[in-house]
Amino acid sequence: MAKRIKLLPQDRGTVLFDVVFEDGSRASNRRVPMEILGGLDGDEPARQFIEQQEAEIAQKAGRPPRAIQSLTRAAKPEPKPARD
Repeated sequence: MAKRIKLLPQDRGTVLFDVVFEDGSRASNRRVPMEILGGLDGDEPARQFIEQQEAEIAQKAGRPPRAIQSLTRAAKPEPKPARD
């Protein structure tokens, strides 16, 4: 039986972002599709995408959406060593 190789998020077509909100809370590894990134806008489409996600989450939770203070790409995880 062949081993299933787990793909990294970047290999599946998404980029991970760490988000810090103005209230001081933090959300790690928010997924953003690669298709909307790039070009002259850089990571600005990711901010809009995450703000939209946050608005949907806040609406379902019955609270106001949180404002984003900063948005940074998450570091790629180091590959795990292969088992012998």
